[in-house]
Amino acid sequence: MLNDELKGQLRGYLQHLRHDIILVASLDEGDKSREMKEFLNEISELSDKVSYQEGGNDARRPSFLIRAANSDVQVCFAGIPMGHEFTSLVLALLQVGGHPPKVEAEQVAQIKALKGEFHFETYFSLSCHNCPDVVQALNTLSVLNPNIRHTAIDGALFQDEVNERDVRSVPQVFLNGERFSTGRMELPEILAKIDTEGAAKASEKLNDEAPFDTLVIGSGPAGCAAAIYTARKGVRTGLLAERFGGQVMDTAGIENFISVPETEGPALAKNLEQHVRSYDVRVITAQRAAKLIPAEKEGGLHEVVLESGAHLKARTIIVATGARWRQLNVPGEEEYRTRGVAYCPHCDGPFFKGRPVAVAGGGNSGVEAAIDLAGIVSRVTLLQYDPVLTADEVLQNKVRSLPNVDIVVNARTTEIRGDGRKMTGLSWQDVKDGSDHSIDVDGIFVQIGLLPNTDWLKGGSIEMSRIGEIGIDERCRTSIPGVFAAGDATTVPYKQIIVAMGEGAKAALSAFDHLIRVPAAS
Repeated sequence: MLNDELKGQLRGYLQHLRHDIILVASLDEGDKSREMKEFLNEISELSDKVSYQEGGNDARRPSFLIRAANSDVQVCFAGIPMGHEFTSLVLALLQVGGHPPKVEAEQVAQIKALKGEFHFETYFSLSCHNCPDVVQALNTLSVLNPNIRHTAIDGALFQDEVNERDVRSVPQVFLNGERFSTGRMELPEILAKIDTEGAAKASEKLNDEAPFDTLVIGSGPAGCAAAIYTARKGVRTGLLAERFGGQVMDTAGIENFISVPETEGPALAKNLEQHVRSYDVRVITAQRAAKLIPAEKEGGLHEVVLESGAHLKARTIIVATGARWRQLNVPGEEEYRTRGVAYCPHCDGPFFKGRPVAVAGGGNSGVEAAIDLAGIVSRVTLLQYDPVLTADEVLQNKVRSLPNVDIVVNARTTEIRGDGRKMTGLSWQDVKDGSDHSIDVDGIFVQIGLLPNTDWLKGGSIEMSRIGEIGIDERCRTSIPGVFAAGDATTVPYKQIIVAMGEGAKAALSAFDHLIRVPAAS
């Protein structure tokens, strides 16, 4: 199961174990159980602090516990955590073995103080690049608090369970048997959801924050670049970081980031976070901006009101809130979200194996989704509103060569249909002749572009475009003195990672120039 390279890496990690751990397997007579037995034996041979035993009593088979030999600390995997989840396995081994997780002291105290019983179950896909963040966060919770248990489940191995619970999107989390969340979440977000009292206290403490010289709102490529540049100038910098990486986290392959021939979105997002945290930046997580109150006079303090009710102040603001997937906004889309309506083919595609699906969108993202899905599902119907596909020619040639992909142009999706539990089909209209059509599909992957995350600014004094992009000049200045903006949330053309980073750096330099030229108001 493990090649020599992985064994070497894992052997090195296991040297950091502080006490013994036991791998307890629950197996049956199937092939996957035999693979798991081989896999766990290979791990146990890499360290004298790791032992393997069978006879586990978990109903899910194959599955295994990573259990501390001297306590009741444990983590459970139902399936073999390879692919994107291999890192989750490594961290679980280390943390159960006594190596402290990288969690802020305040969060550790908050986790240990949680009362009640929490049994989390997370369904993941080995091809999902968002799943590891959720799996690792919940594993950390279970290691730090004995009242918390977590089982990470490979949905591909437990199809009957997936169908019974109607899991069509990952990561999907259940808490004490009830649906808890769908999609990527980080530890601060999970904590805020299960510990509302602690979240309220954390929000109250934000009101005591001293004013920042520069407050960056958003932690995608533009926001991270801006925070790094202002921190390097020696000014007091804050970063409101709801989700490091932003849309980058939903990008599987990146091949046009100059000097890096190939990487993946989650890897780039992790590097962005590490780079930011290497500087003196006050990172504020699990908070979202709700309102901007401009300074009353030049050189005064701008105020940002958060959804939690907390307030932050700064002499300059850099808005880098990025963009989100554009929705179809048709009947049934919201009702069947995660139950057929999906936005990430890499994460959710495996749950539609052998089934018919549709893709909405004929640009690069839509055509790439159709190509990826064609190797998994039975048939793909690609619906494009325009009379022609707009994807790059090389992608068009590829998708047209696939025998199980149907391309329909001049098609406007009008309704998502379902049986109340899951999606069963959709309706579309020919925009050329007005005729109505319907097809039976189990899912639709929406790939029709992005919308700027600027709803919280609407109705204020900042100038915006018709579609909500923040208007900026060549120096990233907005219509409000001392407020700057960068990246996909702005009117800058070409929504690209490398462009956003450059704009973030430019906004930071402009903010610093403002700080040194405009005296602080008394």
